[in-house]
Amino acid sequence: MDLNCDMGELEDPRHEAALMEYITSVNIACGGHAGDEATMESTARLAMDSGVRIGAHPGYPDRESFGRLELPMTAGEIESTVLEQILRLNAVVERLGGAIRHVKAHGALYNVAAKNEDVARAIGAAVALWNPGVTLFGLAGSRCLEVWRGMGLAVAAEAFADRRYEPDGSLRPRRFADALITDPRDAAAQAMRFAREGTAATICVHGDTPGAIEILKACREALDGPHFSSKLS
Repeated sequence: MDLNCDMGELEDPRHEAALMEYITSVNIACGGHAGDEATMESTARLAMDSGVRIGAHPGYPDRESFGRLELPMTAGEIESTVLEQILRLNAVVERLGGAIRHVKAHGALYNVAAKNEDVARAIGAAVALWNPGVTLFGLAGSRCLEVWRGMGLAVAAEAFADRRYEPDGSLRPRRFADALITDPRDAAAQAMRFAREGTAATICVHGDTPGAIEILKACREALDGPHFSSKLS
């Protein structure tokens, strides 16, 4: 079971270094909703020093709203911005001697792609143009995974330890006060449930969730053993 974290979004190297201790994959913001060349480099260096898989984390190009609002973009525009953001991170990572292993959309783009085939296909097209051999992370049980498989792309179903879900399997919107799970014990219990059910290949904790370090530590300890490995299933 892979444990991943969205990072490169906060200018706090100590926080990021502490998060990196407990994960096996990192999703690095690459200039759309957050991040710049300096944060991409510092996060990528931390990942490489820690033996953590590097992934690109493109989002809607909307820094004001942190990529958490859907933008009225065409499929072509989405494909273009996703490709541009991946290439931006890839230039940094290659310069450091590393490689991007997966791509995970951020925020609203991630959630829209889970339901909208055109948006999912646009993200997949950007990845296919750059490197069709990398893995795409998407919400477990959502339509985007089937779209990407149909495009011949590798996928990893993802679940969230620090988010609550709606009955239809979508993430509870952040506008609700209970959208986040901030108790490390509750988050670890949810992570273990996903691991036992086999519904996901990777589990996420957001780097900006309050108490993220403690949450990741609890999840790692809970998953350690037969359910946990250093690679994607």
